[in-house]
Amino acid sequence: MADKRDYYEVLGVDKNADDAALKKAYRALAKKYHPDMNPGDKEAEVKFKEASEAYAVLSDPDKRRQYDQFGHAAFEGGAGGGAGGFDFGGMDFTDIFGDIFGDFFGGGSRRSSGAGNGPMKGASLRTSVRLTFEEAVFGCKKEIEITVKETCKKCNGSGAKPGTSPETCSKCGGKGQVVFTSQSFFGTVRNVRACPDCGGSGKIVKEKCPDCSGSGYIPMRKKYSVDIPAGIDNGQCTRMPGLGEPGVNGGARGDVLVEVIVQRHPIFQRQQMNIYSTVPISFAVAALGGEVLIDTVDGKVIYDVKPGTQTETRIRLKGKGVPSVRNKELRGDHYVTLVIQTPEKLSQEAKDALKRFDELTDDSLNAAKRAGNAEPDDKDGKKKKFWK
Repeated sequence: MADKRDYYEVLGVDKNADDAALKKAYRALAKKYHPDMNPGDKEAEVKFKEASEAYAVLSDPDKRRQYDQFGHAAFEGGAGGGAGGFDFGGMDFTDIFGDIFGDFFGGGSRRSSGAGNGPMKGASLRTSVRLTFEEAVFGCKKEIEITVKETCKKCNGSGAKPGTSPETCSKCGGKGQVVFTSQSFFGTVRNVRACPDCGGSGKIVKEKCPDCSGSGYIPMRKKYSVDIPAGIDNGQCTRMPGLGEPGVNGGARGDVLVEVIVQRHPIFQRQQMNIYSTVPISFAVAALGGEVLIDTVDGKVIYDVKPGTQTETRIRLKGKGVPSVRNKELRGDHYVTLVIQTPEKLSQEAKDALKRFDELTDDSLNAAKRAGNAEPDDKDGKKKKFWK
């Protein structure tokens, strides 16, 4: 049989880890390898069992002290039936699985008997809006239309037919939660989940309201104006608190999350708070220097190009980028790449002038002749290549 791995190594924590660190590490591993999340995966089953064994030992002060002193030998030869020779039969896993695996069974961790029917915040709603590049940079107002649940006027939100009232759920006794047991590698485990009959409310509607069909709410289409903050980026959301789904048992409404979809810009590209673009310049401006117009999100600006500027030169327009979402007074920069544009058509006069210019500079048009690397013309009048 292969040697057992060190429990601290299994959980990925050091030997000085406190209870919170142990629990956090175990929760991550348990979620990843739990059999309910990996049906039929034997390897995941083994890893889950290994992690659970490690946590069960290290989370118990006495057993952790024994393990730190004697290692795995501290539990060899004990009562059988547990993982790796350790007897888990007498351990209470209610706290461990109720807290760590509550979300697997639809409830989350609820240990107090009255927590099931307490106030709970409603779910959030999501929608999206389309923005131009400039709207995302400077912010704007947009109108959205969503379906929200409003309290039914006929039953005042009770869900019961007028003249009747909801009754206490017989399954959970009005607590809103039930305890059920399941078999694990370590024996019987008690777990808590929302009552399936009342959905966690602790009440049952026998005679339903005809207008809302017992839900207590009527779906309605509503329009809202949403403030889009300056600097928001594609895929980010802005939150509208208190406009989402109704809460449960007097809980607050959820929120509305508005995701922005930013359209592409024909000139500008964005990377975080900076903007990038390319501007063509003529050879004359690059060689002699001169002013060029550059488009920015703030409008056109004049930039003085230095003489002798090379193609692909990048310049920075400070403070012409995107504002910070958190501080609109802070802005990024606009980086512009200057690209020398070669004319495709030239008049004869322009060609002659360009040849004269070339003669006065480095005479590049005759560089090959001067090098003496070309052989005489062949019979077709073409230069013979001298390279292999």
